[in-house]
Amino acid sequence: MSSKPIVHVEGRDFVMEQIFDAPKELVFQAFTEAERLKHWWGPRGWNLSTCKVDLREGGIWHYCMKCEDQAQGEFYGMESWGKGVYREIIPGERLVYTDYFSDAEGNEAEEMPATEVILEFAEQDGKTKVTSRSVFESEEGLNSSLQMGMEQGIVETWERLGEYVEQQ
Repeated sequence: MSSKPIVHVEGRDFVMEQIFDAPKELVFQAFTEAERLKHWWGPRGWNLSTCKVDLREGGIWHYCMKCEDQAQGEFYGMESWGKGVYREIIPGERLVYTDYFSDAEGNEAEEMPATEVILEFAEQDGKTKVTSRSVFESEEGLNSSLQMGMEQGIVETWERLGEYVEQQ
């Protein structure tokens, strides 16, 4: 069984790590293949209605999370578009991308904080330890994202990832 995520803040960095009960190759694929991302990306009650991945340095991951849970009240039906631009890809080991809020056309939302995301994948006793470091341009940007519920959203997202990879 996958562990619970461990989360902490270091200055303007949001750091999260978790051990997943699955092989490293599968966990890396879950982060980089559109058909796999559709099964787990987003907090509970949200699903990927759109997901396109061009996995190469300079390539783009463009997606839309949509709230499909009526119990989430005012969020029900809401869409949240995102865009990642891949900067470094070492298959099975490391993934670095700049994460932006965007619109349906992929235009970056300049008023929202962009983040550099560094994901590292390590085999650990037949399981996979993933460490994510989200580097914000400022502590204010990090605090703004935390106030919007980023921590709860990403923890729920990674819980869904754990459930997904254990079923594969």
